[in-house]
Amino acid sequence: MELEKVTKTDKRRYDDACGAALGMEYVGERWALLLMRELLLGPRRFGELRTGLPGISANVLTQRLAGLEAAGIVHRHRLPPPANVQVYELTRWGYESEPVVLALAKWALRSPTHDPTLPFSAVSLLLSLKMLLVAERAGDWRATVAFRFGEDAYVATLADGALHVRRGAATAAVNATLSGAPSAFLPVVYGGRPLAAADAIVVEGNRAIAERFTTLFRLPPKVE
Repeated sequence: MELEKVTKTDKRRYDDACGAALGMEYVGERWALLLMRELLLGPRRFGELRTGLPGISANVLTQRLAGLEAAGIVHRHRLPPPANVQVYELTRWGYESEPVVLALAKWALRSPTHDPTLPFSAVSLLLSLKMLLVAERAGDWRATVAFRFGEDAYVATLADGALHVRRGAATAAVNATLSGAPSAFLPVVYGGRPLAAADAIVVEGNRAIAERFTTLFRLPPKVE
């Protein structure tokens, strides 16, 4: 099997039977887990991955993608016309990493050293919404909110106390659309700033629904 070949030829193995050790062999390389994060909401082109991770070089990105492919976590394919471009996508097994990525992120956010002024991708923002939704605040309320970040579009659907996010253009079922840079949403969603006071966010559609939607999330408490 390909997975066996990867682990047997890797000189940096932990030689530890624990699943955590094996997982670190696959995703412990710098940038590997963040690449998986950027792919959790759907396939991306090479250039889109570099945009989401501005600190990574093209050479390192190529190496990490090759490693994740060899491990069976990522695969390449070409989108059908009219797109007709090569993209990278998580395998079915790769998509199973979402709870792990979100749990790690939520755990680390409790650190007092977390710096929210650092670069923040669109995928990071939307995954944080899935991760930090307060189910009690949402209750049985239903809403569909679209997000636009330049040419990148996503749709978040709230139902049954859970948030589902997909990459793609909005449909007629969307209640409101929010546009702006990912960092512009942080003071509103997690800092308590009213949406009406956020000049950097453009709201289309039902403003009342948009305003309520942005109050449904909460950062975890800092560790004492």
